[in-house]
Amino acid sequence: MSAVFPTVREVLALDPVRHGAPRLVAGDGGLDAPVRWVHVAEVPDIATLLNGGELVLTTGIGLPADDAGLRAFIGDLADVGVSGLVVELGRRYDSGVPRVMAAAAERRGLPLVELRRATPFVRITEAVHALIVDAQLTELRATEEIHQRFTELSVEGAGPGEVVRQAAELSGCPVVLENLSRQVLAYDPAGESAELLLDGWEQHSRRVQPAGRTAYDPDSGWLVTTVGARGQDWGRLLLRWPSSGDLRPGAEVRGLAPPTRLTILVERAASTLALGRLIRRDAEGLERQIHRTLLTALLDHSRPVDEVALRARALGVVLDRRHLVGVVVRHRTDDGAATGDGTATGEPDPEAGPARLRDLAEAVGQALREAKLTALTSAVDDQAVGALLALPGPAAEDRALAAFAAALRRSRPEPTRPTAGRTTGSGAVIIAAGTGVGSPREARRSLVEARQIADAARRDRRELPVFRLPHVGLAGLLHLLRDEPRVQTFVERELGALLAYDAQHPREQLLGTLRAYLDAGRNKSAAAAAAHLSRPAFYERLARIGRILDVDLDSVEASLSLHVALLALDAIRTP
Repeated sequence: MSAVFPTVREVLALDPVRHGAPRLVAGDGGLDAPVRWVHVAEVPDIATLLNGGELVLTTGIGLPADDAGLRAFIGDLADVGVSGLVVELGRRYDSGVPRVMAAAAERRGLPLVELRRATPFVRITEAVHALIVDAQLTELRATEEIHQRFTELSVEGAGPGEVVRQAAELSGCPVVLENLSRQVLAYDPAGESAELLLDGWEQHSRRVQPAGRTAYDPDSGWLVTTVGARGQDWGRLLLRWPSSGDLRPGAEVRGLAPPTRLTILVERAASTLALGRLIRRDAEGLERQIHRTLLTALLDHSRPVDEVALRARALGVVLDRRHLVGVVVRHRTDDGAATGDGTATGEPDPEAGPARLRDLAEAVGQALREAKLTALTSAVDDQAVGALLALPGPAAEDRALAAFAAALRRSRPEPTRPTAGRTTGSGAVIIAAGTGVGSPREARRSLVEARQIADAARRDRRELPVFRLPHVGLAGLLHLLRDEPRVQTFVERELGALLAYDAQHPREQLLGTLRAYLDAGRNKSAAAAAAHLSRPAFYERLARIGRILDVDLDSVEASLSLHVALLALDAIRTP
């Protein structure tokens, strides 16, 4: 029965009924039963003409005179499902209804009401029917708004979070979207406690098993509809009714079924979610979107950390009381050149970059599953994939990182090939890890550190399974500081004159000569051989560099300063 109808309790509060001085004789447990219609009857066999949900009004003049007949009359009304029986005193019964009648009504849970003062039944009928019609009009308007709102969301391509938020706003009830594994993808507590709503969600959700694609589970108080299209279901949308019920998992909320408009609402919301998923079928999966949202929130502080931890836990990733390690995986090169990505004409393929990143994200996810690690993972920029590992303790860190690195390299076998004077194999992918932390509030530091280490390690010639902060050395430090204005000022002060000279004399490129000299540890003979120059020509170039920069290249201090400036210049020029 739809909750759009007034209850017996509400009918008894109407003025025409109160004018009759009503007194409840039996069946107080049925006062919240909905009244679908009001029926006036003076014959004992009226039950055959009723469909259930009616409030029966009578003066009792046609009721049986014997006790057995009265019991049968009450039993027939209860069997057909009437909402209640109202008897006006004075015509048949003077001081009250017969005790046998009250006892039978109490036994069947049927509200039995005496009207101790004469009241025109037509006024009661008009008042109740007006209430029903008004409620139905309100329901109709609400249904129209639901259709309009979700049509707009479908046209706008709203994401799952917005669809769920709108469903909660329209209903005033908590709403949860989950996948088939009972992991929460989106939720809105509608002003209730999110902690209570999501605590132990998977176990609670598995107990909510109503029959049909859309159905109400009266034991738990959840209205549930399946989300999916084209025969491929991928989740459920659940709405708590009544909204003020106990949100604790396992709490029973027995009561009325939700109004029809709420059933329409969850079905329209589910259709909007399914349509959005079809539209985005070539894009990332919904779970990956949620992972990205949470990782991004940790990095840019767009959501409270407690909310991120709560949503992550609902997704199956517990961050509280865990040892958290930020990990970033990226290719050594930013474009697809190293992998041959491009068009037949040799032009860069605009789809190669996103496809390459998706492949890397899938490989990282597969490696995490293979290593049996729990983590939030998603792309953190156009070139890198991040993961926040949630480990039981610091002792598990090294073992977890080693297992992840091994699994990732197994999933991405690459032939060894020469690149820029060195051999790269599995090192075509860089795995960097930040310092482990003990709480979600510190997770950003570990993630940012991992991203900076991954960027710095791109110029490292070593093929390490996992790069950590001690591995990147001075070059890594300068890479982390490359956007610092003071570092850029230092580079200009040390090398600006030489860079300007090379810009005016592009055939000479004295910067390369200086680099060869410093890389060789100021061994001029070795540097000349590395630069493929004769020693006299190399010496002449060094002398010219000394004059341009006004430094003594034989000075250890001056050479050290120039070498640091060269490393900083490399860091600045590295995208």
